[in-house]
Amino acid sequence: MKLARAGLCALSLALSGCASITEGTSQDIAVNTNPAGASCVFERQGMNIGTIASTPATLNVPKRKYDILIRCNKPGYQEGTYLNHSGVTAVIAANVATDILLTAGLSSIIDSSTGADNKYDSAVNITLVPVERAAAR
Repeated sequence: MKLARAGLCALSLALSGCASITEGTSQDIAVNTNPAGASCVFERQGMNIGTIASTPATLNVPKRKYDILIRCNKPGYQEGTYLNHSGVTAVIAANVATDILLTAGLSSIIDSSTGADNKYDSAVNITLVPVERAAAR
């Protein structure tokens, strides 16, 4: 009986934080602008979390429950922005039942605290409008 409990405890620990293990706590976001060659700043809750010097390029960001605002600039063009919403990863739905049965909610707590249960759009396309066209309107 003690051996069975020990095995169950080991299994519970192995399964805790499933999304942390399978999905990771960071994600690559690829940014493509039209035209190419823009510099982009990634902001979350008003703080800079990374930059891309020239598009197209990819930035690895830590996953969190907060949205990311991507601001891209290129001389001769208006600033282009994209609000990348933080959504829930598909793995979390499969983990809920298992989590309650095996880890009494510990897995979900770990996934939520590390951001592993969140996901952003992986590919972002932003069109920059020329300054001349904006002034003519």
